[in-house]
Amino acid sequence: MAAAILDKVNFSIDQPFGIKLDDFFSQGYQLVTGKSIDSFRFTEGVTPLSTNKEVLMWTLTYFVVIFGGRQIMKTQDAFKLKHAFILHNFLLTIASGTLLLLFIENLVPILTRHGLFYAICNAGAWTQRLELLYYLNYLVKYWELADTVFLVLKKKNLEFLHYFHHSMTMILCYVQLGGYTSVSWVPITLNLTVHVLMYYYYMRSAAGVRIWWKQYLTTMQIIQFVLDLGFIYFCSYTYFAFTYFPLAPNAGKCAGTEGAALFGCGLLSSYLLLFINFYRLTYNAKAKAAKERHATSKTVKGAIKSKHI
Repeated sequence: MAAAILDKVNFSIDQPFGIKLDDFFSQGYQLVTGKSIDSFRFTEGVTPLSTNKEVLMWTLTYFVVIFGGRQIMKTQDAFKLKHAFILHNFLLTIASGTLLLLFIENLVPILTRHGLFYAICNAGAWTQRLELLYYLNYLVKYWELADTVFLVLKKKNLEFLHYFHHSMTMILCYVQLGGYTSVSWVPITLNLTVHVLMYYYYMRSAAGVRIWWKQYLTTMQIIQFVLDLGFIYFCSYTYFAFTYFPLAPNAGKCAGTEGAALFGCGLLSSYLLLFINFYRLTYNAKAKAAKERHATSKTVKGAIKSKHI
């Protein structure tokens, strides 16, 4: 089998990794669903989790479970769940990495042949295969809600940033699927990149390994949102300028619904502000506390030295 795969290795625009990952993806999809991968379409009311009612139900269930669970856990001992947590994060690392590679394989030909503006604004950049990847990424957001369940069962702090980000990102993915925003791949691929590192960190940390670059995860998330907003603000601006203010400078029409564009701009802007605030409160406070401890230590040592003299 390995020899057969090596025989197919051929680096090209359509095979940036040397082999066609889509071939394996197609076989896996056929095996799991019993359908051809080319048959998938995100259809409201037909595709699972494709209606407002379903999304609202899952969102409400999420909040009932985590806040109800937190109340119940007040009288219970915290669960360890070490091995389950390691497995959970390992699988999410693999899932995020696999989706990222599939996105790259599909995006390289589009970017190479048509350019960046086409890839983020043209309706032709919303391909059937990318739509399937967007949908699978959306499903993973439901899986990621289990992150919060682990926090509740382990009696860890439940920060607003955490449950707001988890629940609203799930809704964001749903809105963008229905809005056919061609720029969706930008925030999704950046998010997957961060998640590969983040879930790897959680997996290793749960196994007792001290990871020195923990602080940089939040920095990466902030950079991710800055890049996200740069792209979606541009796409939204050129759409609204072209549509309503044609005399204003613009790059032309951009694919996607107005509602999806405005929702994405608003939500990702709130994420950026929340993560900056989290970084400021968490790491700046730690740095200040360390500085104060150092100053106190020097004062105590100085007092002891003076006493001995």
